[in-house]
Amino acid sequence: MSLPPLLNGTELYKTFRVSGQRRSSKLLTALDNVSLQLAAGETLGIAGESGCGKSTLAKVMAGLLTSDRGNVFYKGTQLSLLGQDDKTVFRRKTQMIFQDPFSSLNPRMRIGDSISEPLKIAGLSLPRQRTELERIMAAVGLHGDAVNRFPDEFSGGQRQRIGIARALAASPEILIADEPVSSLDISIQAQIINILLQMKLEFSLSMMIVSHNMLVLRHICDRIIIMYLGAIVECGPAATLFDRCRHPYTEALIAAIPGFHALSATKSELLHDDLPSALSIPPGCRFHPRCRHAVDRCSSEVPRMKEYANGHTAACHLSKQLYG
Repeated sequence: MSLPPLLNGTELYKTFRVSGQRRSSKLLTALDNVSLQLAAGETLGIAGESGCGKSTLAKVMAGLLTSDRGNVFYKGTQLSLLGQDDKTVFRRKTQMIFQDPFSSLNPRMRIGDSISEPLKIAGLSLPRQRTELERIMAAVGLHGDAVNRFPDEFSGGQRQRIGIARALAASPEILIADEPVSSLDISIQAQIINILLQMKLEFSLSMMIVSHNMLVLRHICDRIIIMYLGAIVECGPAATLFDRCRHPYTEALIAAIPGFHALSATKSELLHDDLPSALSIPPGCRFHPRCRHAVDRCSSEVPRMKEYANGHTAACHLSKQLYG
């Protein structure tokens, strides 16, 4: 009998009410019937343009937001049905790394105290806390003298290391990272990516990485999910997605990568106009207003997710015609 996924979401739907003029308001659809799963030991990437629902999905999966409909399961048990003790275990075992590490750190707490806080909550003795603190800081490349300094004394890359260290201090099974390198210089990005890869092996982690940087996801992930206006339009093994994508939106994202020559076309040739507002999602295929291949069917009929190879799925009426 196979084990259930470590973490999975089924038919997740999430909206936000947005205030308008004259006290009117509209619903913004952030997630629309999204299902996904994270296997033990897997690194799953979530990609798409800003505003496609990536961060909302990450927060729902981490239990920081509650979906309007659908459910999130941890080791086969629905989060909403967990008892208080089990919820505490889930919160400890599922840690989040945020895009802006400075905002997630208490500016009045020394770094050593911030990283040690989960160790104290876990009830470790002071000697054990010191030992674990030294081990975790060394693992993420922080020097011992950093413990007595405050967050504003560190660079962006160092703060991200602190955020990773604090997450690791809770002894998690799952790390969910929301744009962990987007605000960093290229050289620092590489360092943080390598730390995440090393931590995955050293601490036996499963990871979910949210990013608009497709090259980062290609390097670090086993599978990649492509999101567009709150829905998944393609999902597959990272290598397969780059070698033979099955959706025009994925093709455009890959074409936008500087110096990546797998495609002869550019993003501007593949992608018309800007991302529409999630306040008014187009009918039919939500991507059709920007797709150069769109036909009449695309504007009226929602495409179903189809499997084209082992674990590689896409929602496009024209996928076979375009990609064989």
